[in-house]
Amino acid sequence: MNIHEYQAKELLFAQGIPVPMGEVATTPEQAEQIARKLGGAVVVKAQVHVGGRGKAGGVKLAKTPEEAREKAQAILGMDIKGLTVEKVLIAPAEDIATEAYVGIILDRASKAPVWMVSAAGGVDIEEVAATDPDKITKLAVDPRYGFLPHQAHLLATKLYTDPKQVRAAAKILQQLYKAFIENGASLAEINPLITNPAGDVLALDAKLSVDDNELFRLPAIEALRDESSEDPAEVTARNANLTFIKLDGDVGCIVNGAGLAMATMDLVKYYGGEPANFLDIGGSSNPEKVVNALKIITGDANVKAILFNIFGGITRTDDVANGIVTATKMIDIKVPIVIRLTGTNEEIAVKILADAGFTALTDMDEAVQKAVALAKGESQ
Repeated sequence: MNIHEYQAKELLFAQGIPVPMGEVATTPEQAEQIARKLGGAVVVKAQVHVGGRGKAGGVKLAKTPEEAREKAQAILGMDIKGLTVEKVLIAPAEDIATEAYVGIILDRASKAPVWMVSAAGGVDIEEVAATDPDKITKLAVDPRYGFLPHQAHLLATKLYTDPKQVRAAAKILQQLYKAFIENGASLAEINPLITNPAGDVLALDAKLSVDDNELFRLPAIEALRDESSEDPAEVTARNANLTFIKLDGDVGCIVNGAGLAMATMDLVKYYGGEPANFLDIGGSSNPEKVVNALKIITGDANVKAILFNIFGGITRTDDVANGIVTATKMIDIKVPIVIRLTGTNEEIAVKILADAGFTALTDMDEAVQKAVALAKGESQ
């Protein structure tokens, strides 16, 4: 689960990290009032769950309250990578002497939180990572001992040479790690971590992504979820207890089981196609899940063919078949559907589908090849 920048800043501030705080506005008039209260120049920042807001025009400097209103009016309602900006953060503008990047990510390869810090921070940090990775220092944290003070000091020396700034940065790193752990985060970053002309070290921006598996013990964090800033299909899937991730391809995949879903996407790629999604209906035998899955898939205009790949163990294939028949009666599906069913109650499922005019395959390779060909407009 992603949370907004202003929410992440509040969590970091609660740990003692020096964060220039602002307020959120949902109208240009509110933006002007907040800017007037803060005094001086402000930054108007779009609050959406995507990166690259600045490059998309979602971050603007305003020198007066009237200008803050104008900038907010330009940003509110803006589409940034498919998400509509519904709120903006009005924060004090800071004089920046230097910019750095600090972040922690839960790394599956090392099975540990991994620090990444760089004195070459700012909006171009991704380019730095791609073109000059030696400028980024990495350090894995042993979960048995946690993030130790000497490690924080070592990383801080990669950012600054001034002893006072090194000490300040080391403290911020320890506080950020504490925020990372206590809030069940899979990612926590400050970009940029700045110094001002007076030499103070400040967290100018904040990002926190929380592991969904942690939310059961963190109701206060779960309450920060803003569904209006999430992909509507992912919201629908979550509310329907489906595991769904949108991708950029054109073969819609509806599968039971995460392992089979991954294998299905791999096979789509192997046969020259591009999966449009990861969608796992799970082990439930509830036909309604199939109906909801088809609604989500057909809501993606990029999908040119739909592939069902069901291996019936706990999942009864006849319930999936009933779900397919029910959904196709409810939804006007304009793209071809390829169905592969095998396992529990397979014969019953095949008859249900045949009576409704569908053909069910049993071979996974054959089904995937057919779906890929149909997505490409080829006949099979």
